[in-house]
Amino acid sequence: MQEDNHIKDFDHIEIPVDGTLDLHTFDPRDLKELLPDYLEACREKKILQVRVIHGKGSGFLKKRVHSILSRLSSVESFKQAGDDAGGWGATIVILKPRGS
Repeated sequence: MQEDNHIKDFDHIEIPVDGTLDLHTFDPRDLKELLPDYLEACREKKILQVRVIHGKGSGFLKKRVHSILSRLSSVESFKQAGDDAGGWGATIVILKPRGS
């Protein structure tokens, strides 16, 4: 699913693999596939700290993101972003290196 420095396939949108995933442009129903695929693409590029922007809203999307992250064996840890990185509207994910 990864090609060059982008992930493709979600309604033909190219997502740059740069360590920041902004979920505002995606359908929440795609999250179950999108988030693990993006994180794996980051691991392939040795990007082990990723910022997932889910927005503040009602907190529904944040809960879904955290639920998915808690089940991924490639995730070392995750926490709310600091105020300088989006605060409670974003989550910082620390990934395990490939081969771990």
